[in-house]
Amino acid sequence: MTEVLIVGAGPAGLLLAIELRLAGVDTVVLERHPQRPPYCRGFNLNARALDLLARRGLADRFIDEGWQVPHAAFSGLPVTLTLAGAHTDHPFSPGIPQTRVEEVLEAHALALGADIRRGHELRALTQDAECVTATVVADGREHRVRAGYAVGCDGGRSTVRRQAGIDFPGTASTAFTLLGDVEPADPAALPFGVSTGPGGSVFVIPRPGYVRIITADRQPPADRDEPVTLDRLRAAVAEALGRPVDLRAARWTTRFGNAARQAAEYVRGRVVLAGDAAHIHPPAGAIGVNLALDDAFNLGWKLAATVRGTAPAHLLDSYHEERHAAGARVLASTRAQVLLGTADDRLGPLVDLFTRVARHPAGNRALAETVTGLDTRYGTHPDTAHPWLGRLAPDLTLSTAAGPTRLSELLAPGRGVLLDLTGGSGAGVRGAAVGEAAAGWADRVTTVTADCPEQPGLRAVLLRPDGHTGWLLRDAGQEDPDGLRQALRHWFGEPAGEGARVA
Repeated sequence: MTEVLIVGAGPAGLLLAIELRLAGVDTVVLERHPQRPPYCRGFNLNARALDLLARRGLADRFIDEGWQVPHAAFSGLPVTLTLAGAHTDHPFSPGIPQTRVEEVLEAHALALGADIRRGHELRALTQDAECVTATVVADGREHRVRAGYAVGCDGGRSTVRRQAGIDFPGTASTAFTLLGDVEPADPAALPFGVSTGPGGSVFVIPRPGYVRIITADRQPPADRDEPVTLDRLRAAVAEALGRPVDLRAARWTTRFGNAARQAAEYVRGRVVLAGDAAHIHPPAGAIGVNLALDDAFNLGWKLAATVRGTAPAHLLDSYHEERHAAGARVLASTRAQVLLGTADDRLGPLVDLFTRVARHPAGNRALAETVTGLDTRYGTHPDTAHPWLGRLAPDLTLSTAAGPTRLSELLAPGRGVLLDLTGGSGAGVRGAAVGEAAAGWADRVTTVTADCPEQPGLRAVLLRPDGHTGWLLRDAGQEDPDGLRQALRHWFGEPAGEGARVA
């Protein structure tokens, strides 16, 4: 029996496997496709995703390969949302194919010891008080896999979600769009960007050796799953532009709708959902893969602690509390962007209002942080008004006895981190030194004594393994009688003993 079974080797499943293996959790990943599909669903990692990946030393692998776009994707407004001045260490999005993201994550997961099984399709899933049992078909043969927990990262039509009986409420698609990766016979006939005509518009994205065409499917078939032929795409482009365009060599064609649905429960017993299995939404804002990675990063350390038996009772449920709320915000944001882009005169005043807000520097930054998830803030215990609490802490430059380092380097092993910026002797918890107060959690939290010149008023910071701030202490002479221990118990469970691991 394995400890965790992940169904789906997309971005969410692969990053989750990395997080679990960092914690030493036995992890099996099932993927029904024998090979990674040759087509690419998207080309965008946003600033929030890069900030998270940087906390595991993975961001530079993507940044080095993609071009940098210094703004956030937002549909429906004639204004660019800049990332300059946003609360991020990466004020840009690299244009990198999702297939490449998956390749890098899979290689890292395998290097950490994940067991990834391609060509293995989940057919049924049951659970009891002790484990989950998956019925799997591979090479035409049926077998069973038992695990302590199962995580569905298997897309919008998730088998895991259906087998667990988790509701998927929301709105069905009311409009459809065609997408095709093709080669125009005459590139000049279809320039990059948006072309408009009497019947609508066509969006053309340049890719190496081909273009990606996106246009409305004004006459979708009764069977929405009917394959999209090259002839159908040609007809839709001609209908939009009022003229024929010769398209050839289709690499991939598909149809997608504007449905918005969210799982009622992200956690049910021993079954958990992440990525598109937990939520689907219109593609406005190019947020999909980024939201999936955010889910996995939040879930990994919590599920690992639950498997290891060190987690407080509420920890796995906090994944639902935090990420369901985040997913709901994304559904609202993408649906709003669809509305703003709708050809309806009644929406003109709304578009005008949003445009004026977006042209104001503060409004522009606020919208950019909202649509990318950079404004994500989770509840803290205890909760105070400091702007870092619950937020992803900035990648601080630190000076330690071992030499200079950055906060992201300290978080790379996937453990909690307690920064002691008092010089190792400053009182912070009823007269005790910060490191001494956290000694009972040394098996889960690394205490690091350091100096941070860029934050001279900061005395101590507790970071969850995902880099979000769980507690902090400011100003010399200030004490927090119960806050640190309360935060440690809330996120890491009861203390295990003395002997702090100090770096």
